[in-house]
Formats: sequence, structure tokens, C-alpha cells
Amino acid sequence: MNESALSPAGSENAAGTLLEARHIVKIFGELRANDDVTLKLKPGEIHALLGENGAGKSTLVKIIYGSLQPTSGELYWKGEPVTVANPAAARDLGIGMVFQHFSLFDALTVTENIALALPPGLDMADLAARIQTVSADYGLPLRPDALVADLSVGERQRIEIVRCLLQEPRLLIMDEPTAVLTPQEADQLFVTLGRLAREGCGVLYISHRLEEVKRICHDATILRHGKLVARVDPQQETAASLANLMVGSEVAAVKTAKGRAPGEPLLELVNFSMATDDPFGMSLKNINLTVRAGEIVAVAGVAGNGQGELFAAISGESVTADVSAVRLSGEACGGENITMRRRRNAAFVPEERIGHGAVPNFTLSENVVLTHHAIGEGVVRNGLINRLAAHAVNAKITEMFDVRKGTPDPEARALSGGNLQKFVVGREVVLQPKILVVNQPTWGVDAGAAAIIRQALIDLVRGGSAVLVISQDLDEIFEIADRIAVISRGELSEADPAEDMSLERIGLLMAGAHEKANQVGETATTA
Repeated sequence: MNESALSPAGSENAAGTLLEARHIVKIFGELRANDDVTLKLKPGEIHALLGENGAGKSTLVKIIYGSLQPTSGELYWKGEPVTVANPAAARDLGIGMVFQHFSLFDALTVTENIALALPPGLDMADLAARIQTVSADYGLPLRPDALVADLSVGERQRIEIVRCLLQEPRLLIMDEPTAVLTPQEADQLFVTLGRLAREGCGVLYISHRLEEVKRICHDATILRHGKLVARVDPQQETAASLANLMVGSEVAAVKTAKGRAPGEPLLELVNFSMATDDPFGMSLKNINLTVRAGEIVAVAGVAGNGQGELFAAISGESVTADVSAVRLSGEACGGENITMRRRRNAAFVPEERIGHGAVPNFTLSENVVLTHHAIGEGVVRNGLINRLAAHAVNAKITEMFDVRKGTPDPEARALSGGNLQKFVVGREVVLQPKILVVNQPTWGVDAGAAAIIRQALIDLVRGGSAVLVISQDLDEIFEIADRIAVISRGELSEADPAEDMSLERIGLLMAGAHEKANQVGETATTA
């Protein structure tokens, strides 16, 4: 792409300040989520808002968008003081936001979903025509009559962006926008943001992907523990220096262990297929996968292409009548439930850390029991919970994974997202399983927490375990994986050596290149 498309219009071509947050303080009980934070953003500027989990980014953005009110401090819009009472007031000013988690109805069309965020009484045919025009103009093509359930995650994000663009925003807030995109879709998004900047629209950009921040952002405000700690030109920084500013200390480099000769197969899927009973789910089709002792195999893919179904099939949350289709340590176990598979020295970390990985109103020690009861360090004896043992495991996880918390054994919901993720991954790693399957290991966590988690996975395979990582983070995949496969529409490509893969090739596979190859092969065989 043409990098000059991202030159800042606001630095020279547009005068004044678009948005200014002055000395913002937000207090929740005893927590100062924002502590005297000031931020300035000019028209035409792509401005990064950076910080580790719990740094106060989300709180500040919610104040700007009117979802929260500050305890003290002031907002200025185009130099005038404003009170943003709610999101509707923000949109009236010209502030739009694309959230990390989409708010779309699968059973409605693109037009119907967009209409829900616009004033009532619109002519739906006129709105559909506007959607078609705006989406094409900005390189975000959409079919207005398409059902959301039939769209890829990248197309769903286009809906959220186009919904904002139809309101002609002067400031667009984007929260982790590339987390669900292929590399090619991310490149197109950057082109779109460049055009918006040239037209004078300001962009407030939140991301943990520091290389893309360096690539597209003109300025960066960095928060730590609720306080403003730096404002820098990200293009004059390195990803490492940005991470260090976010964390407050040097982020340890992950020490990889690639180049090992893998051992025996410990996890195998053989011609595995499973239909989904979820009307918006994804069926798995003829999947073959082998993970050997001493290696990390990564499954890349855009969300919604069967990752959740694949995890459920391997973990035992979904069972199959074809027991030989799933093998752990050489033994067929397709019909076994998750507890039986854990007893085969396998461990599993689901994508959703709250609700699936941990019960929010259980303490951490109680959450230990949920997965350690079948095996582990004696947390259950003769059908009774050994609370001393559960507390000891909690303390061990806390020390190994630097889990930061206010009390020794808080409820899971009291932890920040990154710290809870470290706990959920650590709870399985401390078991030293022969087989570990982890879905989105560093989803939404900061650089420091991500480094701790990734190093733990590498150390596990150094001890001879087999690790399967399902991840949308391509930087993570290339950092830790020995072999890489790609899942698209429920089909899995061959797992090839990481050094033989490229971003371009993975992007093509995410778009279904291997599906087309399989269809050609099936046609030739039939002929």
C-alpha cells in the first residue's frame, strides 16, 4: 500500500484541536481508573491510545463517548467546553465508535442492523443505497441485503465502520480494530483510515499491536495505572520501546525453542467431521491434524471460522461417535468427555476467560478446583475439596505468572482481563500436562502479560509436551509456532513449517485458498 496515504492531515492542513480531554479523573470506589489524564487530538490525526490492561484506556474512551461521566476534569470539542451526557450526545457532536465486540443481530440484514443506530423513520431503500455508495467509496464493500449470519467477521466489522461513516463523524474511535482481520483486510482498513485522515477526520486508535501503531499512527498517548506517562511519536519509537513505556520496565524477550526434533504424536485428529447444531455455528469438515511432543502447532484464522468448534471437539466438550477420529497419546477418545480427557494428562484453555474459563463469582482457589479435580495436586480427596491444596495452587500460579490482585484469593471478576488470562492459562500450565490446547492465549492482553504467557507455552514444549495454539494474532503465531495451519469455513489446511509461511500466504488461506484446492481435487476425483 501507499504509506503516504497515512500522512497526518491534522499536523499542517487542519488548524486547531478537535478533541481535548483536560485533567480527567474517574474514581470507582477506591480505584482511580483515570488519574489526571490529558489528551489532545487534531483533525486529520490518527492518534494511538496505549497502555497495558487496567491502564485506564477503556475508561477514558467511555468518558469521551459519553458512556461514563468523569469524577472531575473537562472535555473540549473544537475548543469549546462540552458535557457528553450519553453516546447519543457524542454522535450528535460527531464522535463515532467501533467497539472491539460487535453489536449486531445475526438474523437481520446489513441495512436493518445499521438502521437500528440511526434516527427512526428512514426509508430503507434509500438507506440501502447510501450503504452501497459509502461502503464502496471507502473500500469497505457490503451487500445491504445480506444477512449478518452469512458474513465473515471482517465483513461484520465493515458494518460497524460504515454505520459510523453514515453519521459523518469528525472523530472515529477504534478499539482493537485489526484483531479479527486477515492481513489483507487490515491493509485495506489502513487505506480507509488514511482517507478519513486526509478528509480531516480524527481517529483515536486503541491497539496492542505495536507494529501497526508504528505504521499508521502520527501520535501516541500512553497510560499506566490510570496516569499519563508519555506522549510520543510512535514512528520514532520501536515496538519494544513502546511496550516498555506501557509496562514501566523492560518487557522480557520471549526465548523461543524452535529447531527441535519433534517426538511422538500426542494429539491427532483423523478425518474428523462434525456438524454444528448452532444455526450460526460452523461445521467442521474432514480435519486432519497431528501435534507431536516438543512442538507448538498454531491454528490461524479469522474468528468465526470453526475455532470454537475445533476446541470443543478436542477438549471433549463435544463428543463424536467416531471414537478413533480423536486420539490423545495414541489412544482413541472421541467419545470421552472433558474430565476423561484430562485424566489422559491433557489440559484445555478456552477463549472466553469469564464464564467459560472461570466462574466470575468464584474465588481463584475455587476456580482451581474446577479443572484440577480430576488430576492435579490433591485438591480433591475422597470426594471432598482440600482447600489448603487449592490455595497452594493459587499461590503457585500467582508467583509463576505474576498475577496481580488486591487480595490473596479474590473472586475471578475482581481481576483485570490480562491478569485473569494469566491465571486461567497458568492454572493449566502448572499441571505440566503432556498435551495443552489453548484458544486465543493472549486475547486482549498487554505486551508484558503476553510475553509471560508465550514463554510458559514454549517452556512447556521444551519439557516434551505438545501444545496446540488457536490464535488470531499472527505476530504471536510467528513468534512461538513450529508449524502453522489455517482454518477457514470449518476446513483446516496442512500444518506447514512456520519458516515456509508468510503473511500473504496465511491471508490467502484465511480467505479459503485451501478450500478451493480441496474442491478442485474432489471434482477431479469424481471425474
